[in-house]
Amino acid sequence: MTHPSEPKAIILAAGEGSRLRPYTEDRPKCLVEVDGVSLLERQLAVLASESVEPIILIGGYRVEMLQRPGLQIRSNPRYAETNMVWTLFCAENDLEGPVLLCYGDIVYSREALRKVLRSDADVAVAVDLDWESYWRARNEDPLDDAETLRMSPSGQLLEIGQKPESIAQIEAQYMGLMKFSASGIGQLKQTFHDAKKAGSMRGKAVEKAYMTDLLQAMIDRQCLLSAVPVHGGWVEVDTVSDLLSPVTRERLAQIEKSV
Repeated sequence: MTHPSEPKAIILAAGEGSRLRPYTEDRPKCLVEVDGVSLLERQLAVLASESVEPIILIGGYRVEMLQRPGLQIRSNPRYAETNMVWTLFCAENDLEGPVLLCYGDIVYSREALRKVLRSDADVAVAVDLDWESYWRARNEDPLDDAETLRMSPSGQLLEIGQKPESIAQIEAQYMGLMKFSASGIGQLKQTFHDAKKAGSMRGKAVEKAYMTDLLQAMIDRQCLLSAVPVHGGWVEVDTVSDLLSPVTRERLAQIEKSV
């Protein structure tokens, strides 16, 4: 029986992973394997190490392949034309706090998970202070694919998810791992529904909004979002070069030791 203060996990796994073709031609992105073990199985092992349950997976592309004992499956039938935020709200009935929210194409260490679970903030967002060396290992230019992230001296997020012009605008990197209390979920829902009513979220169609757009929209409304700083200890597999990179394997091996 889950203790009322322990969060359920919701994993966003609807995307097709077009940047990972041909590896995603026959499976969703989260089922792509590194050394014979899928990203999803790796993430589930970390969640199990801290007894996080229930686990709800929101699929879309090849959703039928996601069935696993003990997992609850939801679906975004419009996955091909929508983005993360829309996918999340395909499981709105499950959005009762506390909720641990994670991306399907990442794997994080047990230590990173613990830090997020232990935060008593209404909205706790894991951020990697050691992002730059990881990004340099993945991209010739570390500004490729990186996003702005600025924090106040007390660790509140001030800005997230914009296109950076310089390294100075990136104090840490967003990881796609966060936790919401019941109150935080209430703020999240209110922000989403107000944007839906207004017809856009930070200048783009709500269907096309990224999770960082929703988080920034919450910041714009003076919601308090707390950064949970970590030093590495996670992996994102977004491209074929990520998948084949020795850095990915090294980092996954470290994470496996933590579980």
